[in-house]
Amino acid sequence: MSSDNGGIIGVVNDPTSTVASGVWQQEEQYEAKVNGTWPQRALFTTKSLRFNDGSSDNLTISQTTGNRRTWTFSTWVKRCTTGSSQGLANANTSDDDRIQFHSSDVIRVYFNGAASAFLVTNRLFRDVSAWYHIVVAVDTTQGTAANRIKLYVNGVQETSFSTETYPSQNYDTFFNVSNTLHVGSSGSAEYMDGYMSEVIFIDGQQLAPTSFGSTNSDGVWIPAIYTGTFGTNGFNLQFENASALGTDSSSNGNNFTVNNLTSIDQSTDYPVVNYATMNPLNAYYDVCTLSEGNTKYDGNSASGNYTFTPATMGFSRGKWYWEMKFGSSDSDNWGGIGITSANSTGTTNYLGGSANAYAYYGRTLSGGLGVTYTNNTQTNQGLPFTNNDIIMVAVDCDNLAIYYGKNGTWLNNSSSATGVPTSGSSKTGAFFSITAPSSTTAGFYFPASGTYSGSQVYPQLLNFGSPAYAISSGNTDGNGYGNFEYAVPSGYYALNTANLAEFG
Repeated sequence: MSSDNGGIIGVVNDPTSTVASGVWQQEEQYEAKVNGTWPQRALFTTKSLRFNDGSSDNLTISQTTGNRRTWTFSTWVKRCTTGSSQGLANANTSDDDRIQFHSSDVIRVYFNGAASAFLVTNRLFRDVSAWYHIVVAVDTTQGTAANRIKLYVNGVQETSFSTETYPSQNYDTFFNVSNTLHVGSSGSAEYMDGYMSEVIFIDGQQLAPTSFGSTNSDGVWIPAIYTGTFGTNGFNLQFENASALGTDSSSNGNNFTVNNLTSIDQSTDYPVVNYATMNPLNAYYDVCTLSEGNTKYDGNSASGNYTFTPATMGFSRGKWYWEMKFGSSDSDNWGGIGITSANSTGTTNYLGGSANAYAYYGRTLSGGLGVTYTNNTQTNQGLPFTNNDIIMVAVDCDNLAIYYGKNGTWLNNSSSATGVPTSGSSKTGAFFSITAPSSTTAGFYFPASGTYSGSQVYPQLLNFGSPAYAISSGNTDGNGYGNFEYAVPSGYYALNTANLAEFG
């Protein structure tokens, strides 16, 4: 074999930042990685759109008449609430055709207000941490009734329905009629609360989900690039342009009108790189409100009891970073941020009120304390935080420590040592030494936000890497993930599925 062909026997290859061609010796690859010349993974750039039902977010377009008998609707969806009806797509508001999550957490597909066709799944869809791929493929010209509407979730056809009524042969749906099509609502109601991505409509074809997705080597259903034609009314919403979120990426130019959505609603939370959010199914004891794609936590408690909510993703090892922007508060600031491994349902439990739970509260009265809590023990830190402060959190599960920072500066702990998240086993300036996750009941730690005192308003904007508020600088972790206000400490990572698979 030639000595310069880049093969098993030959000179050391010379990789670029994106290419390392040829067959590599193990030593060559090692040297390239040590020298920092080995190309990094290509980052996923596809976006999603964050819908907030409280502000009636949705997209609309006035369609012309297309093929009313044959079409396919495909979208990826990450829910943020359960127990409420939310429209994915709706055609012709008066005698409407609708694809929706119903308040009973089933998927419903119906035509002509359910008078002409009605499918209701037996299966429930209550996972607020996962992305669902939903495909509705219609061809009413089919001779077999069950082939006229096919519903797929994550690549698998749904066949178990509590209600199963199919349209008559050659029935003309209200999809592709000359009227308004809504995405993210059912007309003027049932607004979506969650994320939508890869919203694609095909006019004139009944397609299988393999046109839009595939199973990866881990057996997970993931998006695939659609390469077919779209038909007259077809569109492809990728949400890549923050200043024009309704842009159709197909050649049709079927651009949507954006209603109550702004550039800040563009998100990097995506089926392949799924970010942590706050978990509405795990909101402990009392009243709290989650919004903005479950990244805004408001612990307003009318009855004056404690409350806290963990995130949808936890970790048992590795090093993790996130931020929290504190909103307006009442006279005393008992809003807190930290981690928990313990479930809590009692009226007197708060974040840090039990073992294996740690919290930093920015209390502003009583001399401007700023306090930390764990296992119901308070430590006065003398480091309060207040309106618009951004709190940095770095959790080192490998060395069992938590560090806190404020507005770009790592804080001192009670012994006045400046926090150094990269200090390793010395834990310099760590606010807490934590119990090993393996020793806790859950075996994991989850980020959490909470309020120590009720009847006050503590909006907290959590940023696990895909924030719902403006970032003035923009920092990523070492893998290129996240959008943070301040620099991520070396070796720490944003909390998403891609990083968890590697480090968590």
